[in-house]
Amino acid sequence: MDIGSRIKELRLAKKIKAIELARMANISQPYLSDIENGRTKPSLDTLEAICNSLGITMSDFFADKSTSLSPDI
Repeated sequence: MDIGSRIKELRLAKKIKAIELARMANISQPYLSDIENGRTKPSLDTLEAICNSLGITMSDFFADKSTSLSPDI
């Protein structure tokens, strides 16, 4: 999973501008841009702040929606 692409996908789905998400997560907009474009990786604390700002959990962030579990599980 590309963390930066996932953040950008979620941000755009929620119609949040990069500057707004950066402000909500208490990081700079250039740093968020670097994360979204794969130039740097966020710390776990930063990723958690971004997830909180997007209104999701870290579990939701890493959930693979394309994999469906068997009903037997």
